[in-house]
Amino acid sequence: MHRQSFNFQLLTINSKNIDLSTPITYLPGVGPQRAKLLETELGITTFRDLLYYFPYKHIDRTRLYYIHELTADMPFVQVKGEILSFEEEGQGRKRRLIAHFTDGRGIIDLIWFQAGTFKWIKKNYLIGKLYIVFGRPNVFGGRINIPHPDIDPADTLQLGKMGLQPYYHTTDRMKKSGLNSRSMERFTSTLMEKWEKEPSPFVLPETLPDALIRQLALVPRGQSLHDLHYPASADALRRATYRQKFEELFFIQLGILRFARQRQQQVSGHVFAHVGDHFNTFYHHFLPFELTGAQKRVIREMRRDMGSGRQMNRLLQGDVGSGKTLVALMTMLIALDNGYQACLMAPTEILAEQHYATFCEMLAGMPVRVELLTGNVKGKKRRDPILEGTRTGDVHILIGTHAVLEDTVEFRNLGLVVIDEQHRFGVAQRARLWKKNEIPPHVLVMTATPIPRTLAMTLYGDLDVSVIDELPPGRKPIETRHFWEERTESLYSGIRAEIAKGRQVYVVYPLIKESEKMDIQDLENGYEALCHAFPDLRISKVHGQMKAVEKDAEMERFVRGETQMLVATTVIEVGVNVPNASVMIIQNAERFGLAQLHQLRGRVGRGAEQSYCILVTKYKLSQDTRKRIEIMCETNDGFEIAEADLKFRGPGDLEGTQQSGMAFDLHIANIARDGQLVQLARDTANRILDEDPDQCLPENARMWTHLRELNRNTIDWSNIS
Repeated sequence: MHRQSFNFQLLTINSKNIDLSTPITYLPGVGPQRAKLLETELGITTFRDLLYYFPYKHIDRTRLYYIHELTADMPFVQVKGEILSFEEEGQGRKRRLIAHFTDGRGIIDLIWFQAGTFKWIKKNYLIGKLYIVFGRPNVFGGRINIPHPDIDPADTLQLGKMGLQPYYHTTDRMKKSGLNSRSMERFTSTLMEKWEKEPSPFVLPETLPDALIRQLALVPRGQSLHDLHYPASADALRRATYRQKFEELFFIQLGILRFARQRQQQVSGHVFAHVGDHFNTFYHHFLPFELTGAQKRVIREMRRDMGSGRQMNRLLQGDVGSGKTLVALMTMLIALDNGYQACLMAPTEILAEQHYATFCEMLAGMPVRVELLTGNVKGKKRRDPILEGTRTGDVHILIGTHAVLEDTVEFRNLGLVVIDEQHRFGVAQRARLWKKNEIPPHVLVMTATPIPRTLAMTLYGDLDVSVIDELPPGRKPIETRHFWEERTESLYSGIRAEIAKGRQVYVVYPLIKESEKMDIQDLENGYEALCHAFPDLRISKVHGQMKAVEKDAEMERFVRGETQMLVATTVIEVGVNVPNASVMIIQNAERFGLAQLHQLRGRVGRGAEQSYCILVTKYKLSQDTRKRIEIMCETNDGFEIAEADLKFRGPGDLEGTQQSGMAFDLHIANIARDGQLVQLARDTANRILDEDPDQCLPENARMWTHLRELNRNTIDWSNIS
């Protein structure tokens, strides 16, 4: 995991130099073995890394409770008393150690479940000695208990001085080696003790301009870092958190926006000066339906980009079925009108073939040559009509997969590259396409995965963003319903009714084969059950472990209408367009995230008929899962769903956005919850770039120095696009 490296200078406190780049192994109490564990598990290698490994919560350790005051709905409590006795109960994995603990007014049970620790616990926690016990209370068998409590001798803790105690995330491997949250607290406390009170505590060089610190009323940087670990009050913690969140988001936005401005100044683009016969002929005579207002707006935005003399670098967002492909085609026709070729790259062969078929159908009768290049196109057919035609310019539009990146693919004059489902391609792959022309082609990247605005500002902050937020006329919103898995007959009767109308049905399962660990339906058993329930139907089966040829053949059978039902895993999430399919059944829908459910739902609703998405779940669901299912049933708005998904899952696990490709880590900010701060950071960065475009104002010197240090150590801003 990459971490931002910060430009700390040597700190002189108590006449000692504290170099925060010092390896963590030199911190008292750590040593080589623990240092290796901290590095492999948490990425902590220096004092600096430890300082920026923030607690995930703080708990007030100033108050003691009496046992008779405790209830199971309390978050964390501490009580003072003594252990009366130990006993062990249960067998095997249910074995547990119980300590009966009293404060003289009541009795609770302290419980441990890890048998390997029982001997150590009984040896180190003495009967009759006074202890302070801290933990979260539970109820079992009508008695209050505290599982795996923290226990300290009462004479070693000064509760009045403990204040808000930090809690740090640690891994299972760390816990097994004796490194838990308390260990992390001891390490940070030791580091803080190195910064004692003379001449001034917690002095760190500032990174932000003084005027900005005053304007936003930010606490000093060193104070904020201290207070994030050991705040004197809840207000001190709030102010410290705000300072560090803003700083983190601000430098990310400053880096992105500075890179984007530099590229705009340095990278010229082809000038598409006019709209000509190709575009106008298609618009007036071949357009399959009237464009929506959103499609017209997006085309205008791209025309403006491509006529500006700058390279277009635009992200086009739009729900499945919103008409992105048509917009991409019309943009390509503008390139053709100006004497340039265009290329569309798709992530899978079936999606590339689908685009090829769509383009050929829409452009039938027009003097536009479209070719398809995938891994399946080989030999003479590949060499002569396609590669030679692309090199001479006879091929106007080339559609393909990764095959178009090969060195043998040469364009005469590539002016526009369209990348579909862009999160499935790496930066290096896209860069290879850009280099196929002396002047980089205009770039349009498309995604059917709606990306929340705050995340788009961070992940794709250097791209201009266009959004298609209307469905084409004649499309009916998909009706989403929730079924319990026990209602099989009701579900089957609905399937029969749709198939009787001549429609087709998808059935999606989360697993290919039955899992012993998870009690959820699998595709193989589901396929057999459906064949038994519908003996008169022809049913296809598709999953990721099939050979590509077999998988494509089964998909094609369904696309051609030779089978009425397609039983599949999520391999159909991207790249199947069957307007006749009107029902999407998702088994064990509780196993899918919101974004993935929305993507799967988008496989239907592509024709003029009413379509349905059926979410089948177990009856027993968590509160979060119930909320996800409710959101799916209430709205078809992909952006609303994406915002909700971001809040449920957090940015690190958001389906479809490939956050693992982010060029930076967030130590404390949360894109899902800090949307207003993201906007403030972006607005502030834009204003500073307007005021100091040449990065030469003395009052901003330390800020630019800090940004260059970030660049040099971890962040390559060119990776963000």
